[in-house]
Amino acid sequence: MKAKQIQEIVTTILSAVIKILIVVWLANFIYTKAIEAYDFGYRVFTEPAVSPAPGRDVTFALTEGKTGKALAESLYEKGLVRDEKLAFAQIMASEYRESLTPGVYELNTSMTLEEMMAVMGGEVEEETEEDEEE
Repeated sequence: MKAKQIQEIVTTILSAVIKILIVVWLANFIYTKAIEAYDFGYRVFTEPAVSPAPGRDVTFALTEGKTGKALAESLYEKGLVRDEKLAFAQIMASEYRESLTPGVYELNTSMTLEEMMAVMGGEVEEETEEDEEE
């Protein structure tokens, strides 16, 4: 065999190995991202409350014109949700996003985001001391 033939064989083998490595890396990348996307999507509809009952009461002020992203950020900063991006996705998927009423609310860390939005949307009346006495 001539040196040129050996060089062509080595080049062909290296080219094939590099192509195989690229395909394996790409398949792994797609698989990993698909798992992450599935996990995120699953959590949008199943994310539990931050803490078990009785939780911790947090006073939360919802201001006029607050966007979904700003609301998610505020809830995260107050410790009412675990993940800001997940909260934003939940807000955008919620039936309450259009009916949120500005005001000051007493939310609890044992509430899911859907429950908090129901309160802020006027769907659930907050318990008062009079209700608790009855």
